[in-house]
Amino acid sequence: MSRSLYRRLRSTYLGFTAGFGCFLVALAVLEQEGMPRQWIGYLFMFGTIVLYATIGVLSRTSNVLEYYVAGRRVPALFNGMATAADWISAASFISLVGGLYIRGFDGLAYIMGWTGGYVLVALLIAPYLRKFAQYTIPDFLAARYDGGDGGRAVRLLAVTATIAVSFIYVVAQIYAVGLIASRFTGVDFSVGIFLGLASILVCSFLGGMRAITWTQVAQYIIIVVAFLIPAMWLAVKHSDNPVPQLAYGKLLSRLSAREAVLQQDPKEAQVRATFRQRAAEYDERLRQLPVSWEVGRIEAQRHLDRIKQRNASLLEIRAAERALIAYPKNVDEANREWSDARDQCLARAEPIMPHAQPYPGPQPQSDIKRNNFLALVFCLMVGTAGLPHILMRSYTTPSVDETRVSVFWTLFFILLIYLTIPALAVLVKYDIYHALVGSDYAHLPNWVSYWANVDKVNPLLSITDINHDGVVQLAEIGIDGDMLVLATPEIAGLPYVISGLVAAGGLAAALSTADGLLLAISNALSHDVYYKLVDPIASTQKRVTISKLLLLAVAFIAAYAASQKPADILSLVGAAFSLAGSTLVPALVLGVFWKRANHYGALAGMATGFCVCVYYMVHTNPVLGGSAAGQWLHIAPISAGIFGVPAGLLTMAVVSLATPAPAHRIASMVDYIRAPEP
Repeated sequence: MSRSLYRRLRSTYLGFTAGFGCFLVALAVLEQEGMPRQWIGYLFMFGTIVLYATIGVLSRTSNVLEYYVAGRRVPALFNGMATAADWISAASFISLVGGLYIRGFDGLAYIMGWTGGYVLVALLIAPYLRKFAQYTIPDFLAARYDGGDGGRAVRLLAVTATIAVSFIYVVAQIYAVGLIASRFTGVDFSVGIFLGLASILVCSFLGGMRAITWTQVAQYIIIVVAFLIPAMWLAVKHSDNPVPQLAYGKLLSRLSAREAVLQQDPKEAQVRATFRQRAAEYDERLRQLPVSWEVGRIEAQRHLDRIKQRNASLLEIRAAERALIAYPKNVDEANREWSDARDQCLARAEPIMPHAQPYPGPQPQSDIKRNNFLALVFCLMVGTAGLPHILMRSYTTPSVDETRVSVFWTLFFILLIYLTIPALAVLVKYDIYHALVGSDYAHLPNWVSYWANVDKVNPLLSITDINHDGVVQLAEIGIDGDMLVLATPEIAGLPYVISGLVAAGGLAAALSTADGLLLAISNALSHDVYYKLVDPIASTQKRVTISKLLLLAVAFIAAYAASQKPADILSLVGAAFSLAGSTLVPALVLGVFWKRANHYGALAGMATGFCVCVYYMVHTNPVLGGSAAGQWLHIAPISAGIFGVPAGLLTMAVVSLATPAPAHRIASMVDYIRAPEP
């Protein structure tokens, strides 16, 4: 059965890949014939959503085993592809290249942390979960830390952590769906969110893990094609080498040389001095609050009155009216807006940060950057090993051996993307530094005006002639990292059909991860809370129905949260990883490798790790009401897990040693899951 299923799946997905290639060729021909760009965006978005929905309908099921773990019959190769799609989220596909573009070497923390985390999954957790052969992560923790109550308290705590981690993560994915849909079809951001949500629900609502698995395999194919084509094109354009990873080193040295030239450019220095002056002006306004706010408001009104009196042009009057409307409504708003504007000016005034230099800056700033780099790598690695939607995939293979092989394939498929990301960041940066910087404002490329007008309220791209010399300086370019991958085809000079392909790839990355996360939440609520704690005699049909209803409710709550645009994608994802690592990983790892770990230790460790992590994020993140002044050892709030994980481990060890050892049957269970399969 396994071999016949493998052959059938191979034929199906080879046919799908060929069909997708024909779809691309057809759209390229239609573009040459004059099809409008917007229609190409519609076709890509709705075509892929219909595809995912079709797979979801064909894979619908009410069988518990199929719904929760895809029948435990997914071959290792295809489980690896599905897990890679589950893993390559919007943060990886959309935001990571932009993060490397802006931060340079420091951005490699994400690549190292996320890839290294999968090694931890392979070595410490995945095979043992498969040997345990249940449905969810709370299932394992409740059985391992059964203190005589069936593990109820541990299960509830694990469910709480699963929901918190998965909800934060899924909000970031749905936010990305709205971002892509609104940029490439012109629909409102909120409408784009619910269009994407429809695709997510058809897959996960009808078929659970079974539908999600076969959809994610198709999504991975779209992701890898969409990511590699622009990267290969740019590699050929700048180095005559179609392999981005091989072009990377050659272009990195050229980029460093270009950075050195720009660093010495007097016009660049002039622009940065202007930004420093503006920052000083904002600082002065902040010092004189509330008087400065009142004076500014009166001046904005007088300016509008003056230009009306002298019969100025309608354009000038409208500009003055917009300035008055945009003026802060009160002192608190002025304090917030002027502080942000000052910080932005100071950032634009900074010298060029060498892309290849680790932790640039004077001491002790360089040491702080290094410590944050290492802390972030640690949090992302450990957080990866605690993500419920990833660990759930350990249950879907036919055997423990297949799980190990599946993790190998997952790493392989992830590396196809992750080894390309640093190369693509350098390729795009090299293109912008040579083709855009130094160009004439009168002859800017078309992609600049397009992306500058996508979002008028918070522009994704702004280029302003600060020193009025008619030439673009690097410091005059303000760019949002989240737009770089989506804009790469236009920056490279590729046809618009490739832009639509990249948008479809980003959409696939966001939808695939959102599917897995929503299923993790609904399964935790339906299986671990409803079935295990509320109604243990519920029929299988009722359990699946409850899971579907809960999934629907959670999906709409997450969509509403995403529509509020709570934070940037990388920040949300980073918070989820710190929480996962602090709360779940100590209990999972010690549960496998330390027999003395007990019920009391697990409860204390999970609670302590969670509370320390949340406290640090709230205490130090300005968005949550905290302050950077409250940081410990200057560690950024995204790396709160650097404190939460040791706190959880230490607490769990101390409490376990101070309380009675677990029962003999628990030790026997640990021996069983650690014993290799014959």
